[in-house]
Amino acid sequence: MSVADYAKQHGLKKVGAREPLLSYVKHAWQRKDFAYVMALFTNQANNSKNRLGRWWIVLLPTLQAAVYGLIFGVLLGGSRPDNFVPYLFTGVFLFSFLQGAFASGATSVTGNIGLVRSLSFPRILLPTNAVIQQIFSLLPQLALLIITMLLFRMPVTFNWLFLIPDVLLMVMFGFGLATISARLTVHVQDLNKLIPFITRITFYVSGIFFSMDKVLGDYPLALQIANLNPVYIYISLARGAMVEGYSMDASMWISAVVWAFSFLLIGIWFFWKAEERYGREI
Repeated sequence: MSVADYAKQHGLKKVGAREPLLSYVKHAWQRKDFAYVMALFTNQANNSKNRLGRWWIVLLPTLQAAVYGLIFGVLLGGSRPDNFVPYLFTGVFLFSFLQGAFASGATSVTGNIGLVRSLSFPRILLPTNAVIQQIFSLLPQLALLIITMLLFRMPVTFNWLFLIPDVLLMVMFGFGLATISARLTVHVQDLNKLIPFITRITFYVSGIFFSMDKVLGDYPLALQIANLNPVYIYISLARGAMVEGYSMDASMWISAVVWAFSFLLIGIWFFWKAEERYGREI
């Protein structure tokens, strides 16, 4: 009789064995408070070291938007998008969430290796914690975004409410990004070095400070490909909801839903497949 057969006959289970997927998700949901509290205290600890504390959550993206506004606002000249400042702030604030989810997700397991090796819990709570931290940062940024819209006299309409489902779909997509990057960097830690380049390239191809229609108008195939970019889709929906002169269409919402649920499900499955290997390959 083999050791595996003997263990099975006597009801013994392998330590750290991977649960079935549905059971794994269920147990992770039951321990969601762990991820929330960890994110809360990590956020507080990070901000406590700075003199301005939590103000940096809104100051950094605001300064970034201001710098891009001054530089590209001058360079683009007459080809600037309409309502340039609200257009730019919407892009920068929403992109900062996706960038943060991807980058913090990538270090969520490798940066907590002591916790992974000492405690038994669904490891997916670590990228969950990373995404919750980014949500904590996103909420005050959305409040500042609304203030920006009011200062630049964007008409307050029913369409503003569409920002809520757009952000929810974006969070789902961001969670998928975080789980995928979390597993990839466990196997190949050198990928952490490439993340700044990946996010920078994504920034420049997602229409954050320029109009895709104006820049790629003469290249219909390139424009069609650019319109499939999920980052551009979520930002465009937010602009269509809040910035005057921009609109939303059904195809964008369909794409947003498909990207969100696809990355959510693929991310959970992809991360779960390596559950037994976290803490052993690092």
